[in-house]
Amino acid sequence: MALTTPLPPTVGFDLDMTLIDSRPGIRACYLALAERTGTYIDADLAVSRLGPPLVDELANWFPAERVDEMADLYREMYPVYAIASTPALPGAREAIAAVREAGGRAIVVTAKYEPNAKLHLAHLGIEPDAVIGDLWAERKALALREHEATVYVGDHLGDVRGARTAGALSVAVATGPCGPDALREAGADVVLTGLTEFPRWFSDYCSDN
Repeated sequence: MALTTPLPPTVGFDLDMTLIDSRPGIRACYLALAERTGTYIDADLAVSRLGPPLVDELANWFPAERVDEMADLYREMYPVYAIASTPALPGAREAIAAVREAGGRAIVVTAKYEPNAKLHLAHLGIEPDAVIGDLWAERKALALREHEATVYVGDHLGDVRGARTAGALSVAVATGPCGPDALREAGADVVLTGLTEFPRWFSDYCSDN
């Protein structure tokens, strides 16, 4: 009987509050949008609940009939206000490198508008194998399945749901709005304090699989 060699793993990563701390840039963009439209937006509150799609947040500040228009305007303004002020989170580059060093592929699957997600990664010099945007929660499973990801790393309960829907191992990092207990209760298979713990965990995971 021929021996089979396990395929190198494909690991998916969320973007906001998983790979990058997007709060300063998003806050600046919301404040600029508020000034431009004359509409009050509590930017500090908005950045405390990052994760869901942009339109969900804008619906708190604009009438329903204006949300899509405001989303387009925000995305247009975003590169000016948000890219340069957004740092990588500790361990982000090392996490991507750990996957590559194991012979695997690292992809980013995010709810963020895809062109802006790519701008963030290019600005920070982080080069995943693929970037797929505009997918939230369970819909992230579409990209995870297409790329045959066996692990998905994210900071939000929606990321846990996306991983589980795809049949991937859910690795949660407690760097976003959701605490470790909430992530475990949502069904995360592994909870890390942040991506600095990912390389060691991933090495053990590859050894066991």
